[in-house]
Amino acid sequence: MPPYLLGLRLGGRRVLVVGGGRVAQRRVPALLAAGADVVMVAPEITPSLEDLLVQAAPGRDGGTGTVTWLRRPYEKGDCAGAWLVQAVTDDAEVNAAVADEAEADRIWCVRADDADASPAWTPASGRVGETTVGVLAGGDPRRAAGIRDAVVDGLRDATLEARHSRHKPAGVALVGGGPGDPGLITVRGRQLLAQADVVVTDRLAPRELLDELPADVEVVDAAKIPYGRTVTQERINDYLVEHVRQGKFVVRLKGGDPFVFGRGAEEVLHCARHGIPVTVVPGITSAVAVPSAVGIPVTHRGVTQEFHVVSAHVSPGHPASTVDWPGLGRAQGTLILLMAVERMALIAEALMRYGRSTETPVAVVQEGTLPGQRALTATLGTVAGEMEAAGVRPPAIVVVGDVVNVAREIDMIRADMGRDP
Repeated sequence: MPPYLLGLRLGGRRVLVVGGGRVAQRRVPALLAAGADVVMVAPEITPSLEDLLVQAAPGRDGGTGTVTWLRRPYEKGDCAGAWLVQAVTDDAEVNAAVADEAEADRIWCVRADDADASPAWTPASGRVGETTVGVLAGGDPRRAAGIRDAVVDGLRDATLEARHSRHKPAGVALVGGGPGDPGLITVRGRQLLAQADVVVTDRLAPRELLDELPADVEVVDAAKIPYGRTVTQERINDYLVEHVRQGKFVVRLKGGDPFVFGRGAEEVLHCARHGIPVTVVPGITSAVAVPSAVGIPVTHRGVTQEFHVVSAHVSPGHPASTVDWPGLGRAQGTLILLMAVERMALIAEALMRYGRSTETPVAVVQEGTLPGQRALTATLGTVAGEMEAAGVRPPAIVVVGDVVNVAREIDMIRADMGRDP
């Protein structure tokens, strides 16, 4: 007959674990996480279990269960007062005796060594947020674990349907989609995207993720195309409020991180003024991720201890610019320039005028992390001309500094690998 699955709420309840080996090492942490008061009976226990004795000692105010170790073999009567028993020794006779005592006392017992003789089975379990997954596979623990892993992975990356929960999110989720590759969105961001009724998306958000949405999800294109069609920030703010007031859960999907030149705080402020709750999910900013994608570290020991991220949407010397270009010219750290393609000649001239060498290494990465990614390297004195000759177009990240040479060194080492000395 098939087993009957049940979720046990073990907070403050005594659970007996007989045995202190590898199986106990797997079971005890889960019991403690459920709030159980665990009593281990074993002559010896593993080092990991000894560590748990310190972390979850009786009386410790840690918000989890407690664990006590009786350093001796199992004795008849140990099951008294337990709500659940785990017989996990390497000795079949001991496990059988524990199970017999528990049976006589009408206490559920799990035998780790013999699934057929065990009155109860421990499912392969996993937890994602508030969802706990338990899988039984006819007493086959490996198959159960494989199915559990598949389900948990699906919940984590939101490939399993999650829109029909009774505890559906409300308001707006401001989600950073990362630098472009859909695999670089955070797990939390993908989970919320799977629950959306409406998605208001940017031009630089990972568009491939939109293809995975159910057909009834409304997608609002809020693209701001450089020197082209654009949706005003005020209209985007209105979209968020309008849809939430219709009872819909809205995900505002943005490229990179919403608080790094993403105007995310403006949207949060607008929602707050209208009494709408906002969940902010950070994203991987392209300012760091795109250089990494081509092997450029923004900091490197012995090279630089600082980096500066600059929005270059207005030129040096423009009245609207708040960037300290003289200070950046004098600085020795890495410069990461966003929205700089159309103004690179003026930027390079300003940096050299204020102290940067004309030979300062520069890298330009277009469509970083995407299939069309390409990069060029130059110097501060030549980069503007080389960008024009190569036809570089936004989106592109410009990296200025000696860290560019670190990537070159990595490429040289890789090229030499496998060659005869």
